[in-house]
Amino acid sequence: MGIVGQNGAGKTTLTKLLTGLLKPASGSVRVTGLDTAAVPTSRIAREVATLFQNPDRQICKDTVLDEVAFGLELGGMDRAEALRRAQLVIDRFGLPADEAPFSLSRGQRQMVALASVVVVEPKIVVLDEPTSGLDYRECMTVMETVRTMAERGCAVIMVCHDMEVVSDFAERIVVMADGRILDRGRTHELFSNIDLMRRAYVEPPQVIELSRRLASSVSPAFAQVSEVTDVVRITKEMVHRG
Repeated sequence: MGIVGQNGAGKTTLTKLLTGLLKPASGSVRVTGLDTAAVPTSRIAREVATLFQNPDRQICKDTVLDEVAFGLELGGMDRAEALRRAQLVIDRFGLPADEAPFSLSRGQRQMVALASVVVVEPKIVVLDEPTSGLDYRECMTVMETVRTMAERGCAVIMVCHDMEVVSDFAERIVVMADGRILDRGRTHELFSNIDLMRRAYVEPPQVIELSRRLASSVSPAFAQVSEVTDVVRITKEMVHRG
């Protein structure tokens, strides 16, 4: 689930309500059956993991191995088992286990933070601008890892200003403005709603705008197309038919 909207729309406030860092002033927020106003944040953290926009705000250990194992140890796991599981995830990510996290590049530190989330196998993961500051390869590594988590049953909630990333990876989106949810539904359907995007001050992905213009000026076959490969395929078919 992607959460989109301009700065100040309420996206970060929403994620803080989900993680229990903020308590609702009215109504209630329930996460995996837990009333966030009635249970401590530490209890919610067993169910919900957060990947911050800036990894430096959540890294606190001297080695990558200790950093990735830290969440497991906080949850009461034996240190030896926590280190074993952490090493498996570190190997999967191709990270240097014995290096100091702050000696690594910005992208690698983001990967360390993500590994720390993956290893605890949360029911829900909240991502705050997970691809900020990453190059294309690092961005794809992070998002493919997140996609794998979702496929394994983890609910993923992502705040992201990169609409191309949202289009490629989010199945559904929540559109926010002025502290309220304007609409929610399937990603490409809402991105194609021009009036909604204007109200939220959101620029839809370029391929969505391209398919809309092609559908209105060339052929209805382009309607609802959300992948560049599909635009190319339809164009080739039209050229082939003459």
